[in-house]
Amino acid sequence: MTTPPTSPTPPASPADPAPSPAPHAPGTAGSRSALARRGLLAGAAAAVVTLAPVDFAAAAPRTDAGAGPGAARGTADRTRTVRGVLPPGSPDFVYLPVEVPRGVRELAVSYTYTKATVPAGTQNNALDIGLFDERGTALGGRGFRGWSGGARSSFFVRADEATPGYLAGPVRPGTWHVALGPYTVAPEGLPYEVTITLRFGEPGATPAPVYPPERAKGRGRAWYRGDCHLHSVHSDGRRTPAQIAAAARAAGLDFINSSEHNTTSAHGAWGGLWGDDLLILTGEEVTTRNGHVIALGTDPGTLVDWRYRARDNRFGHFAKAVRGAGGLVVPAHPHSTCIGCHWKFGFGDADAVEVWNGPYTADDEVALAEWDNALVASVRDGRSWVPAMGSSDAHRDPDVVGLPQTVVLAEDLTRRAVTDGIRAGRSYVAESSAITVEFAATGGRGLRAGIGERLRVDADTPVTVRLGVTGAPGRTAHFVTDQGTLFSSVLPDSGTASVEWTTTPAYAAYVRAEVRHPATVPGLPGAFAALTNPVFLGR
Repeated sequence: MTTPPTSPTPPASPADPAPSPAPHAPGTAGSRSALARRGLLAGAAAAVVTLAPVDFAAAAPRTDAGAGPGAARGTADRTRTVRGVLPPGSPDFVYLPVEVPRGVRELAVSYTYTKATVPAGTQNNALDIGLFDERGTALGGRGFRGWSGGARSSFFVRADEATPGYLAGPVRPGTWHVALGPYTVAPEGLPYEVTITLRFGEPGATPAPVYPPERAKGRGRAWYRGDCHLHSVHSDGRRTPAQIAAAARAAGLDFINSSEHNTTSAHGAWGGLWGDDLLILTGEEVTTRNGHVIALGTDPGTLVDWRYRARDNRFGHFAKAVRGAGGLVVPAHPHSTCIGCHWKFGFGDADAVEVWNGPYTADDEVALAEWDNALVASVRDGRSWVPAMGSSDAHRDPDVVGLPQTVVLAEDLTRRAVTDGIRAGRSYVAESSAITVEFAATGGRGLRAGIGERLRVDADTPVTVRLGVTGAPGRTAHFVTDQGTLFSSVLPDSGTASVEWTTTPAYAAYVRAEVRHPATVPGLPGAFAALTNPVFLGR
């Protein structure tokens, strides 16, 4: 899971330029009084406010007579700096318009803000940042050019290159917007300073993105291991895509999902890193103020907007957009305690839910209990159920890629087959590739149902549930039903065992398996080693 933003850190990419030194222009907006006088624009999205524009129209270098509109004389940079203070209660997003003239080759932005001295228990200042181009800031619109949250103190965009997290492309004339996201504001306000630099010259060409293929070699119908929640230098991670791909192979994974916070810039950054042994899916971690959700396996280049809260009633629209792009909607770490991480949109639009995020914590236990309660409700109401999955949410060393991993039964190693398997609940979660699980129920006249399936037998028909485990020495196996845990067994030191239990559909509407480490924290059960989706019993 992500942690609350801190003061902007130095750029993670050596290509990030610092704006050229220039005298500071007067701040155009942003003082307490100026902000208070401007009305909040509250509508279908979270409240926003737009500051007075930064005007570069008069700053463009003169062009030679008869030369084309982009043929600027000289290479002088133009810089403007805006200072202000965002008061407590600021809207979620504050837009700083920037009037960009013709002939600009590169737009660069840097920013700083001040931390306050606050009493214990009071949130300090944290300010996110991003960029929209002349196509506007409309929710779900086409103007997005990048987002780095609180992970960077500077960025640039130009036709042929951009800072990770931002999209390369021409810097066209018009009104651009630097987007500020006051994540938390101290009682005395959040002083900030934004410096915008324009560099003039020939724009260059934008390379066509090269996206990962939708198919790897695979093994036909088989169990495939994947990690669907990972971060690189394209958001707040510290690993490059190449380092993530290497770590995924070392962890024994068959597929991964690119899931940067509120950006698609990594989708085209995997060139040469996929192969017959590794399928790379593209997606996003949609990081709203009311929870995070993984867009899993969407069409490359699909951006899912994040600028809304649960009260705005917009999530269903964007969940539909995820599915329309071929992806899955997966609420992430729904009970994380970081600000803005706790999931408040409900699970009616979810295709799966992340119940295990990184190394085991009490948050995971709460997420698992909530998911299990939802299984009971689905049985009671006769409606569809939401499968569970797990991912590492790895950002940097020592985070372990593939701890945990979702193991999915798929028809082949393709984007469609993997997402179909996850959506159907034909999957289990394991702490590493050393652990394998087989789980099924049999009964009636030779009928059998595996993970995510239903054994359709009469209510009083005896049913045998079998769990096979390898790679789990000294762990404890548990069979969990709609009544709770009804059977437990300690696994041998060899780590390989087959455990059986007999029940009926009248006694257990479903059965799922957990494999746990010995308990070490008073009041908490042992950490997960593996857990399965349920097998449903009865007609």
